[in-house]
Amino acid sequence: MNDSIRQMIARHRPITPADHVRALREVLQELALLGLWRNKFYEHAAFYGGTALRVLHGLDRFSEDLDFSLLAPNQGFVLGRYMAALETELRAFGFDVHTHEKPGASGRGAIHSAFLKTHTQRALLSINAPEAVARSVFREQLLTIKVEVDTDPPLAFETEVRYALSPIPFAVRVYALPDLFAGKMHALLCRRWKTRVKGRDWYDLVWFAAHHPELHLAHLEARMVQSGHWPHDQSLTAADWRTLMDRAIDTLMVEQARADVLPFVSDPDALALWSPAFFHDITQRIVLI
Repeated sequence: MNDSIRQMIARHRPITPADHVRALREVLQELALLGLWRNKFYEHAAFYGGTALRVLHGLDRFSEDLDFSLLAPNQGFVLGRYMAALETELRAFGFDVHTHEKPGASGRGAIHSAFLKTHTQRALLSINAPEAVARSVFREQLLTIKVEVDTDPPLAFETEVRYALSPIPFAVRVYALPDLFAGKMHALLCRRWKTRVKGRDWYDLVWFAAHHPELHLAHLEARMVQSGHWPHDQSLTAADWRTLMDRAIDTLMVEQARADVLPFVSDPDALALWSPAFFHDITQRIVLI
């Protein structure tokens, strides 16, 4: 195993089989980001979402997918050639991976999706995980990382360049933090999963309120207009946002939200104070810009 990969795994201090799988997934995510940099992907797109917050800003919860937005709308964008580059990159580090573009991803939909896949057990053995850990995983189990690119992004956002240092130093273009917050706020206010509550959105809300409370209201408005959750001929004001936020908190099923995010956090005590009163209090700390 490459020394830099060994160091990346050790950084996560895995103990249980679940720890090792999580560490493996995060290393694969970072190698994928490196492969995109080598292939000049960030000249056309920016990283956003929970994994961007974790890798580049230290969000203390695990996130599964790699989400990107083009810098400008381009319905002719082809994700497949970048996925081929990711496959080459990860194979160069000793991982037996293959990629699969979601059927129809090159069609009319604005979100293009693809998947990076490897056999979990083989990959664990390749990073020198204890054999007992590797054998505890179902032999045919696949570790899958979804890559999504929004080819028709809502505008009114800014980006910045952040630097990762492992396995080598490389640069990643990412949404500026107030726009990352706006994207998360859009998910919190507008994402619907039938009866499933996305507790991860609420966990990230707490993280933003504590660490980076500035929220770009114009980008939130652009996202809500595009998704049909706000009229295009009406500005979203601070008072409007407050009304929407209060309504979301008052209708939140807190126990379901807590259960959703629990597998993704290392310290369950971080969820102990969750309640409508708690969320009403922390949203007072959000600064609209």
